[in-house]
Amino acid sequence: MTNSHKSVRVVQTFPSQLLPTPDRSPNAVSPDPPVNEQVSDGRPSYLVINADESEPGTCKDREIMRHDPHKLLEGCLIAGTAMRARACYIYIRGEYVNERLNLEKARDEAYAAGYLGKNACGSGIDFDINIHYGAGAYICGEETALIESLEGKQGKPRLKPPFPAGVGLYGCPTTVTNVETVAVAPTILRRGADWFASFGRKNNAGTKLFCISGHVNKPCTVEEEMSIPLKELIEKHCGGVRGGWDNLLAIIPGGSSVPLIPKSVCEEVLMDFDSLKSAQSGLGTAAVIVMDKSTDVVDAIARLSYFYKHESCGQCTPCREGTGWLYAIMERMKKGDARLEEIDMLQELTKQIEGHTICALGDAAAWPVQGLIRHFRPELEARINAQPTSEQIAA
Repeated sequence: MTNSHKSVRVVQTFPSQLLPTPDRSPNAVSPDPPVNEQVSDGRPSYLVINADESEPGTCKDREIMRHDPHKLLEGCLIAGTAMRARACYIYIRGEYVNERLNLEKARDEAYAAGYLGKNACGSGIDFDINIHYGAGAYICGEETALIESLEGKQGKPRLKPPFPAGVGLYGCPTTVTNVETVAVAPTILRRGADWFASFGRKNNAGTKLFCISGHVNKPCTVEEEMSIPLKELIEKHCGGVRGGWDNLLAIIPGGSSVPLIPKSVCEEVLMDFDSLKSAQSGLGTAAVIVMDKSTDVVDAIARLSYFYKHESCGQCTPCREGTGWLYAIMERMKKGDARLEEIDMLQELTKQIEGHTICALGDAAAWPVQGLIRHFRPELEARINAQPTSEQIAA
């Protein structure tokens, strides 16, 4: 945060200033309240930042907190003031030790400069930022599980409704958002919404942090415009796929919880919401995981199945039981120790998990397996057919 922000006066308007002076005459008719006007019921509002970045392959928030923590704090102040929040809580992944230390140092500097705390930025508004450390639970990336953890409870998702906007942290109205969204707000306000919307296609505007890892020559995290072709993103910033583009097998385009796409799809797909949705995948966290032809794709997806089995909180039966079944079957599929009809059984199992849980962890466990079956079914069948049958063994 630079000293230039001291010249910006933040004005807070209270409902009493917006409502007209009431007519006290006996025949007066009560006026309708202004449209969209919300009157506080006396509970404080809170802003919660989800910095519990635990999606495999994702490291965009880490870069912000490690290299430019003041940008996040400035965004918190802007967002919190806009929603009349009393305080902000940043829930940071426990394994992010250096990032946490950098963020705490930046927060101390902001308090010392008068940007936070009492009379923040000389605006007359009090705003505090608290930093809370997680304990490594993937499920706490879900907004209500994060709130439960902040309150000192087990990190398990809540049933909704009520939604956090009405009943969130400590039973108060709460907005839960992520690091990247808040950190980009100051830049948008300085340069204007039209500037930010000039990037990308319609309904997919803006810039995005892409985390590219796996079998590329130069893994990196880069900010690029939305709707950039996936092939261009990899060749422009990562030096291409290891061994050349023709050595590409498949890519997971949005973190481990979205379905993979094969090389034929990767050549044309754009990195935005609509294009990846039409390709039966998703942008997710924009964590691009590249796999070349040396990858055992069945083993890779089986490893993801183990991750989701391990990270399930166990609250919902379809997820608690289903993720264990997924992993057990995928371990057998990896060795070809299965029957051909079990491929359809595996697909049916993912459908029984998907959409039947409180949070999206069940969907996240199901989608990688669905992508594998959709695009690499012949590989599964080949492994099964390569195993000797009971009759062959008996002979």
